[in-house]
Amino acid sequence: MARLTALLGAVAAMSAVMSAAVFLTAAPAAAHDHPSGITDLVTPAVVRLEAVSHVEITLLDHIGELKHVERSYDIPFASGTGTVVNPDGTVVGLRRLAVNSDDVAVYAANRIFAEHHKVKIPADYKKHKLSDDLLNHHLQECYPPKTDTATCIIDVTTEITAYPNVTPASTDGYKVKCIKAGPDPDDPAVLVPLTPATGVGMPTAPLADKVPDQVGSPTNVAGFLGRPGPDVQHTVTIAHLGQGGGKGQTGRPFADPEKDPKKKVDEPAELGAMADKGMVGAPVIGDKDGHVIGLLIGGGKEGKMLGIREVLNVLTQAKVTPRRGAIDTAFEAALARYHTKYYTEAAPGFQRVLELYPGDVVAANLLKTTLAKRGGPEDQGTKQLAAPPASSSRPLWPFLVAAGVLFLAAGGGAYLLWRRRTPDRRTEELPPPLATGPAFDEGASQTVVVRRSQPFQVVPQQQQVLTAQEGPMKYCVSCGMRLGAGHRFCGYCGHPIET
Repeated sequence: MARLTALLGAVAAMSAVMSAAVFLTAAPAAAHDHPSGITDLVTPAVVRLEAVSHVEITLLDHIGELKHVERSYDIPFASGTGTVVNPDGTVVGLRRLAVNSDDVAVYAANRIFAEHHKVKIPADYKKHKLSDDLLNHHLQECYPPKTDTATCIIDVTTEITAYPNVTPASTDGYKVKCIKAGPDPDDPAVLVPLTPATGVGMPTAPLADKVPDQVGSPTNVAGFLGRPGPDVQHTVTIAHLGQGGGKGQTGRPFADPEKDPKKKVDEPAELGAMADKGMVGAPVIGDKDGHVIGLLIGGGKEGKMLGIREVLNVLTQAKVTPRRGAIDTAFEAALARYHTKYYTEAAPGFQRVLELYPGDVVAANLLKTTLAKRGGPEDQGTKQLAAPPASSSRPLWPFLVAAGVLFLAAGGGAYLLWRRRTPDRRTEELPPPLATGPAFDEGASQTVVVRRSQPFQVVPQQQQVLTAQEGPMKYCVSCGMRLGAGHRFCGYCGHPIET
């Protein structure tokens, strides 16, 4: 039994080693590290933000016959880019995209007075004066702040719309409101949807916990130069971080990757121009893992980056927790397969994303490319299946040698165990009789025990001459051992002696 157990153990050990060898050499990798420089993790969550101030104004005309003149004006004041950070549709952007820094009540007063009284007043955000004292008095009473003698009743509301990156393009988007923002126009703001997304929600962007310290670190800026549609896709541009801003400065500047004047590279000015065209507030994406490290601010001749820590602080103050959803999990898994060229495995993943979030532009484009390359010469999954085991980068012979060593060790152990279990001596002394009796002669003083592996027939030996005290020789009827005159039980097998 011991020999059988040892042999079975050797076979099991060899099988385990062989299985490990086959798995390590022939099975494709189950997961891959995400490659660097990936913006696709963020671009599905990028949205276009458009903000409008809606003004309802009623002019109380007391100059002639009493009249109530009612007007309403929609005043677009900002457009830019935001980033979804929660599946319910919560967006992080900039204050300037959510709060109008201009006094639109003054603008509405100028408009309604010029239209009703037929006077020339610029349609701007400044308070003006008229040459006619009576009209000028009524105009000044129309301007805010409201008083008991005010000639205008003004109500101002802000309407912010987020347009997601979907196809077909969303014409209405979804409405959001600002619940928290810093005091300055380039401070971060948190915008929550008036009607949160249902089901699995929307794609979100992963947020980093800090900004790279190294000067010249490559980044990507992704945003929209217009409302998403067939002719307007998200724009991605490369940028490099400069030296951290000094004390009292807002944002971290960008810097040219090379100081060669012949190349005429001016990244700060380029990014500032893009901010003015609609990229302001766009996420700045780290090149290491594709996470958001900040937001694009500034404009004009200089674009800067607002660091991610300021964004996280505002989210904390607003009691909003950035969270990834089911769409992101499926998309990231498919994206890892795509960028490692396992197109056969990536296709079902992108299809799953589109089932969860129909219209995802990024997933749809990647699926199109994946289907075109699936099963082709670039598909690593197809190569892995078609390649013979010998072509593996991991040689098989070390595992075979290890299996042979284990097999020999197990066989040697089984042999030694077998030798140990086989007795060299076939006799051993029995304890003295349980009861005392007449004295035995020299030949009957001991009981000889012979062990055999198989039953045998007892061959009577030459009987010794009995003394007058012993009587005839007796043997155990069960095992055949010779019995002493005083034995009541067989000294070998314990069988009772019949008297």
